[in-house]
Amino acid sequence: MAKKLKGVLIVNLGTPDSPKVADVRAYLREFLMDERVIDIPFLQRWFLVNVIIATFRSPKSAKEYEKVWTEKGSPLLFHSVSLKEKLQESLGNEYIVSMGMRYQNPSIKEALKAFEGKGLDELIVIPLFPQYASASTGSVAQKVMEEIKNELVVPSVRFVEKFFDDELFIKTWVSIAKKYMEEEEYDHFLFSYHGLPERQILKASVGGCCQLGDCCNSYHSKNAYCYRAQCFATTRLLTEALNIPKEKHSICFQSRLGKEEWIKPYIGTAMDELKEKKIKKVLAFSPAFVADCLETNIEIGEEYRDQFLENGGEKWQLVESLNDNPLWVDCLVNMVKKV
Repeated sequence: MAKKLKGVLIVNLGTPDSPKVADVRAYLREFLMDERVIDIPFLQRWFLVNVIIATFRSPKSAKEYEKVWTEKGSPLLFHSVSLKEKLQESLGNEYIVSMGMRYQNPSIKEALKAFEGKGLDELIVIPLFPQYASASTGSVAQKVMEEIKNELVVPSVRFVEKFFDDELFIKTWVSIAKKYMEEEEYDHFLFSYHGLPERQILKASVGGCCQLGDCCNSYHSKNAYCYRAQCFATTRLLTEALNIPKEKHSICFQSRLGKEEWIKPYIGTAMDELKEKKIKKVLAFSPAFVADCLETNIEIGEEYRDQFLENGGEKWQLVESLNDNPLWVDCLVNMVKKV
């Protein structure tokens, strides 16, 4: 009997093709016009994105992308390429691994071409977002299905919807963080996650479970897809594994856009508390990201570091993302092979 051939598609958020204003503008337009990202009526979204955000934000964002860009290009892209190559090597020739970005290049459509004519028995899609959110994992799932719906042969498709509680995922973060904790004694540990509008949490609530308060302190079947509850659960798993006491860590949400209410605590509030408590040394984590990018290296690694130092702090260390760490590759291998 012939061996079954499986396709593995890993998908990250995306990056501009370059830090030039025109490329950043194109990226922002595609990203923010996604109805799962800005979930307001089309005409309002079109005006907000194309007339206001893309027009006025692109030059500023381009300067930020220049800071994160390297000789190899965007860290998000080259780390994702390396991850794909290492995953392919680990899985062997019974699998075909491809990589795409939800926005810009390589597109999901382009990534799916790697499977054409191969006679796949199954397609395993892994959106590289540890915690499920409609605006990230949900958007990838929708886009993949839109691209394959008209194919004459559609294989069985399996999505990995979330993996924040995967043992090897937590173990990889722990292994990276420990090297810093062994070198330095930190006063506080900050866990920052990408934010979402509160309305998106409430719209997805099961039976009114989500109240955007203490309800996120426990994780169960009714809030299994609540992004905020998943972030709180991620922090609990990491602090338990690293033996960090409750009084020495805090959780917050970054990258707020606009004036509406986003999930809290805001990172600005967390920074104020660090100042009030006269915290001197902070180890910062961004466990919503699996690859270094603008939000990790610049927003957390530089902007908030500089604010912390200006407020009287002495040391701010960012724990780098998983990138192509061997344990992270093993984690993905396990996800792929789970029945």
